[in-house]
Amino acid sequence: MTEAQVDPSQILQVGMGFWPSKTLLSAVELELFTELGSESMTAAEIGERLGLHERGIFDFLDTLVALGMLERDGTGADGRYGNTQEGAAFLDKASPTYVGGLLEMCNARLYGFWGDLTEALKTGKPQNEIKHTGKPMFEELYSDPARLEQFMGAMKGISLGNFHALAESFDFSRYETACDVGGATGQLSMILARRHPHLRCTTFDLPVVAPIAERSVAEAGLSDRVTVAAGDFFADPLPTADVITMGLILHDWNLEGKRKLIGAAYDALPEGGAFIVIENLIDDERRQNAFGLMMSLNMLIEFGDAFDYTGADFAGWCKEAGFRDTEVIPLTGPASAGVAYK
Repeated sequence: MTEAQVDPSQILQVGMGFWPSKTLLSAVELELFTELGSESMTAAEIGERLGLHERGIFDFLDTLVALGMLERDGTGADGRYGNTQEGAAFLDKASPTYVGGLLEMCNARLYGFWGDLTEALKTGKPQNEIKHTGKPMFEELYSDPARLEQFMGAMKGISLGNFHALAESFDFSRYETACDVGGATGQLSMILARRHPHLRCTTFDLPVVAPIAERSVAEAGLSDRVTVAAGDFFADPLPTADVITMGLILHDWNLEGKRKLIGAAYDALPEGGAFIVIENLIDDERRQNAFGLMMSLNMLIEFGDAFDYTGADFAGWCKEAGFRDTEVIPLTGPASAGVAYK
């Protein structure tokens, strides 16, 4: 292969990937997509509403057009900008399918922390708030109600599609009860209760989280179908149920923590019960799921010794705990459900 045949575009695209990333994150931070809603506006109108300096308005908005994040009708000062279908669905806070909470958290926290990835790779130590406060991420998070709400919103946005996919793709007809461990706002329990009226659901999380879940469940009119239980999943037995679920929980912990949680799930299940994790499971060859692999790097930055894992890893740990069989069910995008049967 000659030098003329070698194309550096992929290298440059990845290396400069922070350019489009920060453009989108700033747009979410400014609530551009929410401000637009179903309207279209000129650059001057947007600049006035968002308090932007005239120097960057056209570059900013037209970059978002080029990235497919906005639509534009016309050019120059008369051009009018509006949301794409995807932007209206996923980036407008008024939309029930808003996923911008995750991007808000990325902008407020992760964008800066990832600047220290090299240090994390050299030291194996987390690069988040603990460097400045000495407190682990979750301790810091749960001490600040505003940041806790932001975190819950982020998890709600990233998990919505996967939870609906699980409700459709897994056969819940064989089971009567389900408990979502680390259930946060109760989102998965509410989705399952709506989709499978025969299920009695419990959402289980720390006492500081319980009021948030109770409020969400009550607002959804599902208090008679979804129970909120409080406890520490490392210190307390898990509520018993026919199905135990954990959405983006297992990857937060090191191998010892993972094994403890899998063992706790095994103990809480009856014979024939199912343990389900919803994660960005890495492909067994570790070649394809780049998002899952980068999520594992994110766990390094957040926790140090926590990591994401493959379906084969999950199967091995579950069989060590006594589960008889496992399978992987694809969900949306890079996410899958790992299922273990007792």
